[in-house]
Amino acid sequence: MEANSITQTRTEKAGGSSTRSAYATIKRKIMDNEFAPGMQMPEQQLADYLGLSRTPVREALIRLAQEGLIEVIPRHGMRVLPVSVADMKEIYEVLVSLEPMATELLAKRRPDEKEMSRLIEACAEMEAALEADDLQTWAKADEKFHFELVQLCGNRRLASMVMGVWEQSHRARMITLRMRPKPYESTREHRAVVEAILAGDAAQARELYRQHRSKAANAMISIIEQMGMSQL
Repeated sequence: MEANSITQTRTEKAGGSSTRSAYATIKRKIMDNEFAPGMQMPEQQLADYLGLSRTPVREALIRLAQEGLIEVIPRHGMRVLPVSVADMKEIYEVLVSLEPMATELLAKRRPDEKEMSRLIEACAEMEAALEADDLQTWAKADEKFHFELVQLCGNRRLASMVMGVWEQSHRARMITLRMRPKPYESTREHRAVVEAILAGDAAQARELYRQHRSKAANAMISIIEQMGMSQL
């Protein structure tokens, strides 16, 4: 391979790495509402903020626009898009259908405490976070619980579908986190689901999870509507 070809290949790899870095960083800040709905930022300012050139940033923005997270504004960078109440209703209709199924599949496998250690650990982390009045840590533990549960269910396609949709609800959960009552009841419900799974009671585990997810969905959508927000 000629020297100029090797240099070009290395440059392309470096550019791809920069694009992935820009994409991951911007997306995480949008998901955690550090980049709030409606926020606008010029492309050059965003590139300076990330310490990157404009090309990988532009490529990352195109990808994020395709995912429906931002709007690319010519000559003006990006605008973070809102999530509508209608979107949230659709997202939770999917989750209420699929997540209980994942819970049932997991319970039927009769996992032991060692296999369930990450779920048990997440429950303990939620309880400790509530005692410390640390809702951000509680939210991370809650996310860990849901992620681990679907990963353990044994159906990779179901897990992939759940996680793809679940991620879309993350921004709304973070926005309403401090508008909801302290999640003591939700934390107890997580623990009850774990106990039903360990007992091998698939029907009970599924029903407990369905009730938990339905209750969470109704509470979140109700808060958004009561606040008079048609969009987040």
